[in-house]
Amino acid sequence: MGDAPTSEPMSNAPRFDELIHAPTRLSIVALLAAADWADFTFVRDSLSLSDSALSKQISILEQAGYVTVRKTGAGRSRRTHLRLSSSGRRAFSAHAAILRQIITDADALTP
Repeated sequence: MGDAPTSEPMSNAPRFDELIHAPTRLSIVALLAAADWADFTFVRDSLSLSDSALSKQISILEQAGYVTVRKTGAGRSRRTHLRLSSSGRRAFSAHAAILRQIITDADALTP
């Protein structure tokens, strides 16, 4: 009888931001968290991604409201700049805190 399920939500249970947790997106968000604005090529080269792979992930993050994209210049001098939005920063901070808590809890169980 003591194992009956309850209808109360587990408010202390870790909840991942599945959108951020994907390895490539987590790397992008972590890199952008350390900067105000970052150039597309800097992010691409820092994470060893192709243009298309980075563009795809940035589109997903932008649609979620986590990343702001700004394009400047024209023609061959066109540049794309990326910024983690305030909601993206909050989501990343919360996600990182949950990951740290899981690691802390696991370390506490280690004999």
